[in-house]
Amino acid sequence: TAVADPQDVLMKFGPELNKILQERTAGIMDRVKAEGEEFVQGFLDCNEDAVKTESGLVYYSMTEGEGAMPTTSNTVEVHYHGTLIDGTVFDSSVERGQTISFPLSGVIKGWQEGLAMMKEGGKATLIIPSDLAYGEAGSGDTIPPGATLKFEVELFKVQ
Repeated sequence: TAVADPQDVLMKFGPELNKILQERTAGIMDRVKAEGEEFVQGFLDCNEDAVKTESGLVYYSMTEGEGAMPTTSNTVEVHYHGTLIDGTVFDSSVERGQTISFPLSGVIKGWQEGLAMMKEGGKATLIIPSDLAYGEAGSGDTIPPGATLKFEVELFKVQ
């Protein structure tokens, strides 16, 4: 029997295969986004002091701070614990036992907006929809495309 030329096979079936993969990926992402929207609504229903901003960010103050409020021109020192909506931890300075400092302009939009609502010494929960986080690209192997993220953030210092 003759063996098909791999290049011919790719040319013949590649476009159709790409179409199938794109449709599957879109379906998964739509489901992940819908689950994120349900999570946001459930969080708002359970936390009457939580605020949903015009952009879709949910901000819930756990401890009011009394210091400076950052802008994107500041560097902030924080502790944070980041999870997917199913509770899977994807990053945590708390678990590492060390705060982290970074320019606020260099992080996802949800952090920029959420931290700008905080004062030094404050602690808040941020629920960040995918379009204010990593969007359709996701991030590495840990944050899937379309994922809504939950962070507990404690703001120590604004510089």
